[in-house]
Amino acid sequence: MTRFTAASAALAMALLASASFAQQQAAPSPGGAAQLQLVASFEHQVTGVTVAADGRIFVNFPRWSEDAPVSVAEVTRDGGIRSYPDEAWNAWRNVKRGQITPGDHFVCVQSVVADGRGNLWVVDPAAPGQGYVVPGGAKLVRIDLATNRVAQVIRFDERVAPLSSYINDVRLSPDGRHAYLTDAGAKGALIVVDLPGGQARRVLDGHPSTQPEKGVVVKTDGQELRRPDGRGVEFAADSIALSPDGHHLYWKALTGRTLYRVATEALSNSRLSAKELESRIERVGGSEPTDGLWIDKRGRLYLSAIEGNAVKVRDGGGDTTLVQDDRLRWPDTFAEGPDGTVYVTSSHIQDMSWFKPENGPRLATQLWRIGGTGARP
Repeated sequence: MTRFTAASAALAMALLASASFAQQQAAPSPGGAAQLQLVASFEHQVTGVTVAADGRIFVNFPRWSEDAPVSVAEVTRDGGIRSYPDEAWNAWRNVKRGQITPGDHFVCVQSVVADGRGNLWVVDPAAPGQGYVVPGGAKLVRIDLATNRVAQVIRFDERVAPLSSYINDVRLSPDGRHAYLTDAGAKGALIVVDLPGGQARRVLDGHPSTQPEKGVVVKTDGQELRRPDGRGVEFAADSIALSPDGHHLYWKALTGRTLYRVATEALSNSRLSAKELESRIERVGGSEPTDGLWIDKRGRLYLSAIEGNAVKVRDGGGDTTLVQDDRLRWPDTFAEGPDGTVYVTSSHIQDMSWFKPENGPRLATQLWRIGGTGARP
């Protein structure tokens, strides 16, 4: 892998690359004030995206309906991908292969997040097909972006990541001391990690704020999203966002319409009892079913409106449609670049073979750049 030799050169090259990607396909979207610009297309299902401080873009591909050949990748200047940090960490397959073990390989990666402190964090729920967790596989991995090497692996035992869990996304505190994760599995929860020590705690396990809400049915293309056997979509705590000052964590169930928050001071206090922590939870307001959440540097909350192929923004008052475009099928994860540009993946969940068997296991997906979001020139 080619390494950048200076931070300034890396930033310049990355921003030029982003501009080049944007020129490939930039068209006014049918709804909203922003433009949807194609950054990259993939042959496999993408979920997570993040942009490092030097402008490098990273994505991930979970093993949901196929044995994806790459779990974590860096997007190249021409819109291609290369395994990150190397081929070895991406060598896991769903069948036994010699010395390839789940604890030191990516099993089924759900999200990637750069912390602005020179690290890329990888969330591996280790549950291919969203089935049971592969024993020893659930983990949070830190990669040093300067050396492109794994620097820390925080493994989650069954107390933190039970067999039916599916750890979904992560936010990192500005001081680098804590990570906060959602568990969207069979029994929703939040996970709090002390990063220097590597200790993790499972909190709000089974609490109503982390569970799917009764009566909420996800609709796409004007119809209820259901599998051939009639089962619908039901995911627990999924969407997650952290305020720019790091003082409040926001979350909601994907299959839910209520947004919650709690002070991170309370979350990080292991001495609080479960009831004391629950008493600190605030109901922020109503929402529609969402997958990704993001709070930008200006404090605006971005919501992925999965039912309408749209991105909405909440800035003080109600929600405003920033962009609506039928190409944005199931907006999934947000990321913010160093210039303030917002990126979003479209994971096409409604087009998966789970719901449309005729489509087969392979699924074309995209990474988009949202123009006109107030990014710095």
